[in-house]
Amino acid sequence: MRFRKSLKYAFRGIIYCINTEKNMRFHTVAILYVLLLAPYFSLSRAEWAVLFLTFAVVTAAECFNTVAERLSDFSASSFNTVVRIVKDMAAGAVLLCALFSIAVAVCLFWKPEGFWNLWQTFFTNPVFPVLLILLAIPSFFYVSWGPLEIRDRIHHRRIVGLRVHQKKYSSEKSEKNKNNLV
Repeated sequence: MRFRKSLKYAFRGIIYCINTEKNMRFHTVAILYVLLLAPYFSLSRAEWAVLFLTFAVVTAAECFNTVAERLSDFSASSFNTVVRIVKDMAAGAVLLCALFSIAVAVCLFWKPEGFWNLWQTFFTNPVFPVLLILLAIPSFFYVSWGPLEIRDRIHHRRIVGLRVHQKKYSSEKSEKNKNNLV
């Protein structure tokens, strides 16, 4: 029971970070694309392990950065030099992790045969590039707006659409009633 609760709280923290931090959403999209393209590079089990550890380090650093920002904002209601330094250090840690993840990616993916496999897939199967482009569109909105804003915009459209439909229906109904009276 206690373990389930702790998992629930952990996932709630991850979801909060995704919902509130654009950089975390960028990292999750980058992970998705790397996972989609990595099979073309014939990674060994050890290389896959390094890749997953790299994902974990970057996303965990982003979570810790969010914690540092929230605690700093909570502790200081106005500008504080120490708070600025703490936030800058946390952001710097994420930047270091992200830069080193690029170095890991270069080490893992600098394989000419992998690029050749990917190139051949792009030109022999036209569905693959189309799917990547189609995936880029929701990825852009996911990173830019975040899941909550997307949900709110969709919900707002539904409500507005429902109101327009209700207004149209009520005006048609009143017209019909007028015609029946005449």
